[in-house]
Amino acid sequence: MKKGQVYTGIVERVEFPNKGIVRAGEETCVVKNSLPGQKVSFLVNKVRHGKAEARLLEVVESSPLETGEPCSHFGVCGGCTYLSLPYEEQLQIKERQVQKLLERALEGQKEPWQWEGIKGSPQPYGYRNKMEFSFGDEVKDGPLSLGMHKRGSMYDVVHVKDCRIVDVDYQRILGAVLAYFQGQCTSFHHKMRHEGFLRHLLVRKAARTGEILVALVTSSQAPRGGVYGQPGDAEEIGALLEGFRACLLGMQERGELSGVLAGILHITNDSLADVVQSDRTEILYGRDYIYEELLGLRFKISTFSFFQTNTYSAEVLYETAREYVGELDDKEKLLYDLYSGTGTIAQLMAAAADRVIGVEIVEEAVEAARENAALNGLQNCRFIAGDVLKVLDELTEKPDIIILDPPRDGIHPKALPKIIGYGVEKIVYISCKPTSLARDLEVFLEGGYHVERAVAVDQFPWTANVETVCLLSKLNVKQHIEVE
Repeated sequence: MKKGQVYTGIVERVEFPNKGIVRAGEETCVVKNSLPGQKVSFLVNKVRHGKAEARLLEVVESSPLETGEPCSHFGVCGGCTYLSLPYEEQLQIKERQVQKLLERALEGQKEPWQWEGIKGSPQPYGYRNKMEFSFGDEVKDGPLSLGMHKRGSMYDVVHVKDCRIVDVDYQRILGAVLAYFQGQCTSFHHKMRHEGFLRHLLVRKAARTGEILVALVTSSQAPRGGVYGQPGDAEEIGALLEGFRACLLGMQERGELSGVLAGILHITNDSLADVVQSDRTEILYGRDYIYEELLGLRFKISTFSFFQTNTYSAEVLYETAREYVGELDDKEKLLYDLYSGTGTIAQLMAAAADRVIGVEIVEEAVEAARENAALNGLQNCRFIAGDVLKVLDELTEKPDIIILDPPRDGIHPKALPKIIGYGVEKIVYISCKPTSLARDLEVFLEGGYHVERAVAVDQFPWTANVETVCLLSKLNVKQHIEVE
């Protein structure tokens, strides 16, 4: 295949993450955002070492597998990949992807291991408990829009009025907020010129408590055609925000929301980067956090707190991890939760061990973990703020079991030998990116561990992402201890 040429072919399979393997004649090419069985046209944009990568131009013929019920935005919105497939078919694709990656990584393992398939989300639709929507326009110089970026575009925004991964409250809030600001002729923030007012709308809704937090993110510029570097009139902005507040509270008063508004916020962000962050936060109504419940525990979630985006599937994920930990011989056990985030796993594991130590680099997450542990009356959880790589050098106590839940890129290569060096009997690895897991597993195998069991858990229905839980055991543990 030649760079810059257009070809047509059939998608033979999809490899993680979202890599369609397309055959055109005797050659194959990687085409993202394609589905098995589709006939697609594509433009080759990279050829290296005989391997070609291309950009999808058009789905010429649908796949025989596409018998699902996609929303009206499918293929335009960049959010979902598998929405046209039945959910069971999607699960099979994800299962095959993860299983294949692990089989490759474990080719050198002599001991047998058990692949336990995939666990689907208890609620595949309307599962998201957090969404970040963008303000913009669907076409250049078009009317104001609010929603998700179009596939392959950082600028065009499609109004996802019937998005299926969120519940009806998100859809109604999205529509009402857009209508309000359209009526006020409010400008949106242009990414290139750094001019304009409206930037993002962040919505969080707790699945179990029904509490809703809505945060409007704007620049400090004038609402109607602001100039970069020049702040808008405070009274004008104040009046606009009061109307925004009244719009949302009016929905609640009229019974248009199934949940309950716990807080309405205004966040000012003048960063040049297109990220959701706060220079200043103002509470327009209520409070700046919501409460969620997970497996009998209660968690306080603020605007930017990390929390699994699928509460229903998170319970499946953590129950699986708890099962893999198993019954400990006695209560005098120390458990390390490395990359602990806001301490969700650590708190859920607190009943299985005498003590739990969580390590997390984000200080705000650690503070949230401590607060939530106190909220749940847990006295045996300790949380440390710092880089796992450095904190492990400072901890003098040897753990009895380790739980790993690293970021998408996996464990730092220099941290792996330190973790292996503890020589614990069991390690439970929770991965949100199976390619990173597969890479790290090869190091664990070299360090004297073997995989006993592994299972995929679908946290993100209709997308290409999937979680994996893996139980690793130390080879010849008793013998190893005797030698020591």
